Amino acid sequence: MDPNQMQMELPIVPMIIAVIVSLITLAGMWKMYEKADKPGWACLIPIYNIIVLLDIAGKPAWWFLLFFIPIVNIIVLVLLAVGIAKSFGKGGGFAVGLLLLGGLFYPILGFGDAKYIGPQG
Repeated sequence: MDPNQMQMELPIVPMIIAVIVSLITLAGMWKMYEKADKPGWACLIPIYNIIVLLDIAGKPAWWFLLFFIPIVNIIVLVLLAVGIAKSFGKGGGFAVGLLLLGGLFYPILGFGDAKYIGPQG
């Protein structure tokens, strides 16, 4: 095999892994939205998916605008993760998992036994 050809093929493996992880995450989010009585397809629509996530977490829709303010957006993202975790009966540790390993924790919410109990948690 030509060394130049081998170098061109190597980046394909990480791309395939990234696509698989993305599809699993999307499928988990789709199921999570459905558990919260929201349309699953909403996770595919930019901007609208965040508004629906805010609703699932019990936060007002205007918080979407806060994502455009530096530093504030990080705080809002943390509060959103905590709200989503509470809405499914999970604790702060699960919220940290949603923040840092969303590709693993959203499918856990979607395909696991977690039930949507509402924003009041």
